[in-house]
Amino acid sequence: MERITSAAQVIISVIPIVGIVMGSVVIFFYLLWNHRRKTLLIKAGQYSRSDFDLYSFSLLSGLLLSSVGIALTVLLSIIEGVSYGLLGGIIPLSMGIGLLTYYLIRRGEKRDG
Repeated sequence: MERITSAAQVIISVIPIVGIVMGSVVIFFYLLWNHRRKTLLIKAGQYSRSDFDLYSFSLLSGLLLSSVGIALTVLLSIIEGVSYGLLGGIIPLSMGIGLLTYYLIRRGEKRDG
């Protein structure tokens, strides 16, 4: 097996850090410009609040997270067995199940009330 030089190790370890920093900068400027835009629209009297359908969002994201979590959990359990790496599948699976549970509870409340 080829030996990795120290320069290559530094480059490999810096790439995720640069990606996280760049993503954070993009998110920061999006939030800043969106805030300024909304402020100017409010001052001009043209702002209208957009509706956000939390129930459809929780259903869609719950289904997506659950399916990805199931696939990762099965794959990682086959490859690695029971280890800390299995959390990479269990965490999205539990988040998806939580969102689906929220959707089902709120749907029941909407029907009753």
